[in-house]
Amino acid sequence: MTTEPETTNPKQGRHRFEPGQSGNPSGRPRGARHKALIALDAIGAEGAEAVLRKVVEDAKGGDMRAAEILLRRVWPERKGRLVEFALPLVVSAADTVKAAAAIVSAVAGGELTPDEAQAVASVVEIQRRAIDTAELAERIAALEARAGQ
Repeated sequence: MTTEPETTNPKQGRHRFEPGQSGNPSGRPRGARHKALIALDAIGAEGAEAVLRKVVEDAKGGDMRAAEILLRRVWPERKGRLVEFALPLVVSAADTVKAAAAIVSAVAGGELTPDEAQAVASVVEIQRRAIDTAELAERIAALEARAGQ
């Protein structure tokens, strides 16, 4: 009785290891860290307190870069801002034309930056796709109901 050798060639259809099985089960466990990284973390932890004290001292002494470093940690920048402008209600795909016109008008009037307008337009586009999907589902259900009669 002859047995074929196991192979890793997918064209031959057989694999050396079962899917999800490690090729080296006695290897480094998940989450284990390299010794060099552990040593670097220890060095950083030792000096971190002294560095932080120096940055605070420099910031109190008027060093604006040190103050910026501290403030960015304590009071991070907002990724966006609340924008208020007149946007018509979007309940149908046709309403997105009015919404787009309102967005363009807000940019032209200085109420929105182009980046903010792009973000708002993407939200309107998500709404349009949701409306289209819901309408399509209703049409398919109606067609299936007619076909079943």
